[in-house]
Amino acid sequence: MSKNLFITGTGTDIGKTFVSALIVKKLSEKAKSGYFKAAMSGNERASDGSLIPGDAKFVKETAKISQSLESMCPFVYENAYSPHLASRIEGNPVNLDVVKKNFLSLQNQFDFLTVEGSGGILCPIDFDKSGSRKAIFLEDVISSLNLDSVIVADAGLGTINSLVLTVRYMESKNLGIKGMIFNHFHPGNIMEEDNIFMCEKLTGLKTLACVKAGDENLEIDFETLSGLYK
Repeated sequence: MSKNLFITGTGTDIGKTFVSALIVKKLSEKAKSGYFKAAMSGNERASDGSLIPGDAKFVKETAKISQSLESMCPFVYENAYSPHLASRIEGNPVNLDVVKKNFLSLQNQFDFLTVEGSGGILCPIDFDKSGSRKAIFLEDVISSLNLDSVIVADAGLGTINSLVLTVRYMESKNLGIKGMIFNHFHPGNIMEEDNIFMCEKLTGLKTLACVKAGDENLEIDFETLSGLYK
């Protein structure tokens, strides 16, 4: 039975998939490491018309794992919108029971499962305007799978506000947070180093790692990383 961890972020395009890939890669050095994402938007089509789950493909290739793309994400959309809007246009709305079933089916195959979110913590996963279905938000995925989280944030300007607001919201929902990882970090940059210091002081959370553009490995030891999973 796998141990599991959720990777959320302060917003979209801040590097959750890149960081997730490095995490999966690090864990795969000593254990069976897998990846899962409930819903994935903004994907291209293969020559046969099927959608290619791009984030899953990136993780698979970066981490060099053998897990099938099909098992990594049950809900895949073409439009690069929030899953609730993409599915409203394309059909096949996210079903939390299906997400949980697919997630549980992977638990017997891996020692560690890294679960990546879509966008920031308040991302709507399914929202039916008619009200005939109960709305699903990212927090519902986290809670239903009983996961603790690591927050990925950009190291640059604006991160204090977005990171602290993310933490406060998650705390209000009783979502466990294991720490922070800062992406797009430039060693020696006084603003970025102060951003990290301030985020630690304002949240009480630890910085687990700082990731630079082009990094091929996560600067965190296996024991510390694996210890974040439950």
